[in-house]
Amino acid sequence: MSQATKRTPLYELHCALGGKMVDFAGWEMPVQYAMGIMGEHTHCRTKAALFDVSHMGQVLLHGPDAALKLEALVPAALTQLPEGKARYTFFTNHEGGIMDDLIVANAGDHLFVVVNASMRAQDIPYMVASLKGIDVTEIFDRALVAVQGPSAEAVVSAHCPQAAEMGFMETLEALIDGSLCRLSRLGYTGEDGYEISIPEADAERIARLMLGHPDCEPAGLGARDSLRLEAGLCLYGNDITPTTSPIEAGLTWAIQKRRRAEGGFPGAARIMTELADGPARKLVGIKPQGRAPARAGVEVHDMAGNTIGKITSGGFGPTVAGPIAMGYISVKHAAVRTKIQLIIRGKPQLAEVCALPFVTQNYKR
Repeated sequence: MSQATKRTPLYELHCALGGKMVDFAGWEMPVQYAMGIMGEHTHCRTKAALFDVSHMGQVLLHGPDAALKLEALVPAALTQLPEGKARYTFFTNHEGGIMDDLIVANAGDHLFVVVNASMRAQDIPYMVASLKGIDVTEIFDRALVAVQGPSAEAVVSAHCPQAAEMGFMETLEALIDGSLCRLSRLGYTGEDGYEISIPEADAERIARLMLGHPDCEPAGLGARDSLRLEAGLCLYGNDITPTTSPIEAGLTWAIQKRRRAEGGFPGAARIMTELADGPARKLVGIKPQGRAPARAGVEVHDMAGNTIGKITSGGFGPTVAGPIAMGYISVKHAAVRTKIQLIIRGKPQLAEVCALPFVTQNYKR
């Protein structure tokens, strides 16, 4: 590892648990443990898994009209976000592309924002420069863990009874083993679960408490990626980029009605045009017919051999028991069950367009 590679507050725990460490976005992170990626993936789908996501950027926004000012950078309706609720949104650029996706939570006297690890160096200066009169504070003394899976509620509520009363996309502060934490009921696996912001000094102790539950095992970046792919969730830098619009990416649901009508965010002209007329291409689910996975960058052809798009994410779906992928293709070829070809190692492989997600999302509504 390079000397510049950073470590999360749970680094020693990962090593003690036998985590295989890799460099991810400048952080030493576990890609898997002894159970292996497929085992961790299946455990999350059937019981519960704990992920270290401390490499994500945690930011507090204090000041008058913080929600109104942040609305000028994103297409979400944040001034109407009730206290104790969180919302998924994204920074858009002037061309209508996605600069990053993020979670914004109304924490009462401030907004709590979580941004992607790879984009921290862009997002925080962007907010500082753009949100005049707002105190933008990046938190460096807190860990962030995600407990995900059907047993997540049992695992977390054993140490924090309030967790059981929370609904999807709700957030609150509560004590876990005497430590004041912020819990948000959301995640990146398609399963029920929580992301928990924990004071750095208490992070390993609380993570061990969660792992002490018989249903909870540690999981790494490998399982996190296969879980989100099966759940049809976009990965920034792959499925959403500065050149892809939210409409192309199937994220229209994250633009509330008021913002669709009034605009007032970067790139609104393109986005509102695509809302009205439809995009020229769209993100779709793809199932290769063989066993070979289609990785990012694989060209997509129609049955006549014409290039119609490209794979942005792909791999093996353990729950689906076969290869799955997501990619952008021209709208006229995007209907479910359309036969297409994937050019894998120079050879066309038959595939079919399918609906997203590949597995049912099990959030607690």
